[in-house]
Amino acid sequence: MRKLILFFLSLMSISGCSTHPQVESTHLIDPSLSHFENIYDYGSAQVENGELILRSTDNWFLTTKKRYRDFILTAEVLMPDVDEYSNSGIIFRGQVKTTDDGQEAMGYQAEVDPSDRKWSGGLYDQARRQWLHPVHPTRSEPDDHFEENYLSGWTDEMASAYRHLEWNKYRIECRGSDIKIYVNGVLTTHVRDSKDSEGFIGLQHHGSQLLKESGRTNNIVRFRNVTITELE
Repeated sequence: MRKLILFFLSLMSISGCSTHPQVESTHLIDPSLSHFENIYDYGSAQVENGELILRSTDNWFLTTKKRYRDFILTAEVLMPDVDEYSNSGIIFRGQVKTTDDGQEAMGYQAEVDPSDRKWSGGLYDQARRQWLHPVHPTRSEPDDHFEENYLSGWTDEMASAYRHLEWNKYRIECRGSDIKIYVNGVLTTHVRDSKDSEGFIGLQHHGSQLLKESGRTNNIVRFRNVTITELE
C-alpha cells in the first residue's frame, strides 16, 4: 500500500510541475453562429448538420466578432458544381473598410479558386494590394510591408493541391510577420509581411448572379470543422 501511495504522489508531483500548459482550440461553427457577425447588409449564413452554408448576391464575408493575433486556423471548404462564377476564401487578420456603400472586409485572404487558373492557397490582399502570391501580371501591388516570399513561384504541386467538388482542408499559420498557407497538406504560401498584426477571420461567398436575378441559387459555399488555436 505504501508503494502505491508513493506512486500516485509521484504522478501528482509531475503533473503539478508541468511547464507546458495545454493550448486549447476553439471551434468557430456552432448552431447559433455565436462567434460571427455580418458587417454587410446582404449575405446569409446558416448551419446544417454541422456545416456552415453561405449564400450571397455579391462579394461577401461572414466575419468573426473576435480579433486574433497569432494563431493556427484549420478549415474545410466545399465549392459547388455550378456554371456561373464561384469563388471563396478565408480572410485572416481582417480589417473593416468603410466606403460610400457601407462596410466591407479588407486584408489577407487565403484564396479558394476553382477556376482554370488554379490559384487556391495563394495569398490575396482583399480590397488593398491584391495578389501577393503568386504574382499577377496586372493585379499585384506589394508595398514595403511585403518583406519576403520564401517560395520561388507557383508550382504544379501547388496548383494541384485543391480538389474540386471535394472537401479541401486549409491550414493558416500566423506567427508575427511569418504567414503560411497549406491546402490539403501542401505548402502553397510562405511569406513575411507586416501589414496587419491582428484582426478578424472572414469566410467568403463571392456572390451569385443567379441568386440576384431569380432569388434562387445552387451556388452555395460550405465550410466545416473551422477551428482556431491562439498562440502565445
